[in-house]
Amino acid sequence: MRGTVAILLVLAFCAAAPPKPVAVGSKKFTESYVLGELAKAVLQRAGFTVELRQGMGGTIILWQALCGGQISLYPEYTGTIGEEILRAKEPLSVDSMRAPLRQQGIGVTGELGFNNTYALVMTRQRAGQLGIRKISDLRQHADLRVGLTHEFLDRQDGWVPLSRRYHLQMDDVRGIDHALGYAALAGGSLDLKDAYATDAKIVENDLVVLDDDLHFFPQYKAVFLYRLDTDPHAVAALETLAGTLDEGRMTRLNAEAERTKDYAGAAALYFGGAPRRADGNLATKVAHWTLRHLELVGASLLLAIIVGLPLGIRASRPGPVSNFILGACGIIQTIPSLALLALLVPVPFFGISPATAIFALFLYSLLPIVRNTATGLQDIPAAVRDSAAALGLEPRAQLRKVFLPLASRTILAGIKTSAIINVGTATLAALIGVGGLGEPILSGLNLNDSNTILQGAIPAASLALLAQVGFEALDRVVIPKGLRLKP
Repeated sequence: MRGTVAILLVLAFCAAAPPKPVAVGSKKFTESYVLGELAKAVLQRAGFTVELRQGMGGTIILWQALCGGQISLYPEYTGTIGEEILRAKEPLSVDSMRAPLRQQGIGVTGELGFNNTYALVMTRQRAGQLGIRKISDLRQHADLRVGLTHEFLDRQDGWVPLSRRYHLQMDDVRGIDHALGYAALAGGSLDLKDAYATDAKIVENDLVVLDDDLHFFPQYKAVFLYRLDTDPHAVAALETLAGTLDEGRMTRLNAEAERTKDYAGAAALYFGGAPRRADGNLATKVAHWTLRHLELVGASLLLAIIVGLPLGIRASRPGPVSNFILGACGIIQTIPSLALLALLVPVPFFGISPATAIFALFLYSLLPIVRNTATGLQDIPAAVRDSAAALGLEPRAQLRKVFLPLASRTILAGIKTSAIINVGTATLAALIGVGGLGEPILSGLNLNDSNTILQGAIPAASLALLAQVGFEALDRVVIPKGLRLKP
C-alpha cells in the first residue's frame, strides 16, 4: 500500500513538473542568429517554452552540444553536414543524410529553401582594376591580401582544397573574424575574403562575387538538425519552415538584422508583422549579463583559492613535487582559452554548461595564486623562521600564526591578479552559450557594431576596476598593519 502511494506521489510530481524547454542553438554569424530566432518563434507559437543559446561558436561546438544533449536543435547547412560532419566523399541529398544521422541519434528537417553557399568576394573597384571576374583569374594575382574566416581556412571544403583545385598560390593569407573581414575589405586592408551567398553585406558594400567556374563549392541548403528525442510536435512546428525561404527573402532578413541590430525583430518580418524590439530593455539585459558574469567569476575564483592556497604552501618547499606543481600550473596558463573550452565541451559532465566555463576559469586562476603563495612563504627571512621555532610553536601553528600573515600581502596580490584575469577571460564563456558580458561583445563583433560591443566591454572593465578597489579594501582587513604599503 505504501509503495503504491509512493508511486502515485512520484507520478503526480512528474505530472506537475514544468515541461523541459526546447534548447535552440545557433552559430556566431548573422544568418544563424536570425534562424535561431525563427525557430524560437515557431516553437513558441506551437506552445513550447524555448531556451535560446545564440552565438555558440562554430560547427564542432554546435554538433557536440547537439549530440551531448545540451541543445535540442540548431540551424545547419547541407554542405557542412556532408563535408564536415559525415565526411562524405560525394555530395549528399537531405534524404541520403537521414540514415547516417539517425545512427547518431540526430534528425534533419526539410530544406528551408535557400542555398547559402560559400563564395569569394572583392570590392567592385578592386576587381575591376585587376580584371578579376572568376576564381581562376586569381592565379595571376598571387600578391593579393586574403582574409578568411578561421573555420573556412581548415574546412574540408575550405581554402586548402580550393587552392589545390584552382592551383592558387597566394602569398598573404590570414585568418580573420567574418564581420571584421567585411570592414577590412571596405577599408582597403584586404583584397579578397570568403563570404556566404546570402550575406547582406555583399549588396550593402557593393561587392563582387567571383564566379566559381570550376564548380568547387557544394550546395549549402539550410535545414535544422534536431535530436531524435525532441518532442515530435516541436519537430512538426519546425517543418512548417521548410520551403518558405528563398535567397532573396533570407537576404532581406539578414539585412534587417544588421540594420537594426535586432535579430528577433528581423525574424518577426518572416511572419509578416512589423519589426519588434527585442525582449527587455538595455538596463535589464546588462544586469542579467553582469549577474551571470559575476557568478562565473565568483565561483571559479573561490574554487581557485580553495585549491590554490594549499598547492602554493606545498610548492614553497624545495623539491621535485614543488617544481611539478608550478610547472603544471604554468603549462595550463599557456593553453589558449578558446582551445581549452573546445577541449572541455566533449568531456562527460561538462558539455555546454556553466560548469565548463567555471572549470576553465578555475584552471586559469591557479598560477597567480599558487606562485604568489609559494613566493611569499619562500621570502620569509630565516631569522623569522628561527624565532617562530624558538617560541615553541608547532609547524602548523608557525604557518598559521606567523608565516601566512607575513606572506599575506603577496598572496592577496596573486588572488587580485587572478580575479582581474577572470573578469576578462569570462567573456569567452559566451562562445559556448553560457552567457555573461561576452554575449553583447560577440554579437557586436558579428554585427561590426561598436555600440553593442560597448554594452559588454564597459561593464566588464568596470567590474575589473571594482575588483581592484575591493581587494585594496580587503588588504586593510587581512594584511597586518605593519606590513601594509604606506600611501
